[in-house]
Amino acid sequence: MSSSREEVLKAAAEMIAEDTAAKLSVRAVAARAGVSTGSLRFHFPTQRDLREAVLGRIYEHVMPDDPIRDRSLPARDRLVNCLRQVLAPAGVGADARRGWTIAYEAFIAPEPTEQVRAAYLAHEQAGSRRIEYWLTVLAAEGALPRQDHIRAVRFLATVLDGLSVERALPAGESILRTETETLYTAVDAVLNQGAA
Repeated sequence: MSSSREEVLKAAAEMIAEDTAAKLSVRAVAARAGVSTGSLRFHFPTQRDLREAVLGRIYEHVMPDDPIRDRSLPARDRLVNCLRQVLAPAGVGADARRGWTIAYEAFIAPEPTEQVRAAYLAHEQAGSRRIEYWLTVLAAEGALPRQDHIRAVRFLATVLDGLSVERALPAGESILRTETETLYTAVDAVLNQGAA
């Protein structure tokens, strides 16, 4: 790998670490890396190529055991396992209610000041980037077309939000069983839409 490519990846990762909502403009990343925009474009012809490479690098480093890399399972099961790991820390019942109470007090109850809005958007962006990374891995394997996955990311994030609320509410039947059914339905919709 060329050193200018590595410098670009390092600069972009630093920018994301400093500001999770960073857009990674070509000029800003090139300036930070100390390379020309032409050099950056040589290695990463599109902003999407740059974003995918940076996300891949970050998640490989931060989460070396990410279920998305377990190729012994089909893409469908790997994506469900990834989504499950997002829900797991929330717990069920009282734990989930505590988590939603914290979110309510941080983002819903206060006036939507610029600071509150920025904090929420940073939190939301971090979650979206994680889902985007999983879809990018599946696209690289051919399970999805190589395209912008914005709609699929938003859909899966919304499903996760709904399931996390459901975990906090009283339930009449097995939450984990219905949650699994919902996750597979959502993943099937994303994978089948990509195949269409």
